[in-house]
Amino acid sequence: MSRLKAALIKKRSSLISRGGFVFHQENARPYKSLVTRQKHRELGWEVLMHPPYSPNLAPSDYHLFLSMANAVNDEKLASREACENWLSEFFANRDAAFYERGIMKLASRWQQVELKPS
Repeated sequence: MSRLKAALIKKRSSLISRGGFVFHQENARPYKSLVTRQKHRELGWEVLMHPPYSPNLAPSDYHLFLSMANAVNDEKLASREACENWLSEFFANRDAAFYERGIMKLASRWQQVELKPS
């Protein structure tokens, strides 16, 4: 984590200088350990906790797989090779901005889940 923070300061200092860094992680035991929590505090990182799996917070579910489902809607993939070819073409036709949009939606989706009554 110390190396990550040093790399962030070097490569993305604007993330650090605008008031902090939010570390998003799952709630598995290694991430919740006392040593890990102390290290987060030492680095000054806010930790965004969430359920072990939440489709509302997984960019792969709400962005990537949704886009794939829409794109494959009328396709007939009769063989493994056809499926592999379709997937290769799908990913080749997505630019960096596609993935960035999915990541950028994460904060608002987290707020929706956080504000939703249990």
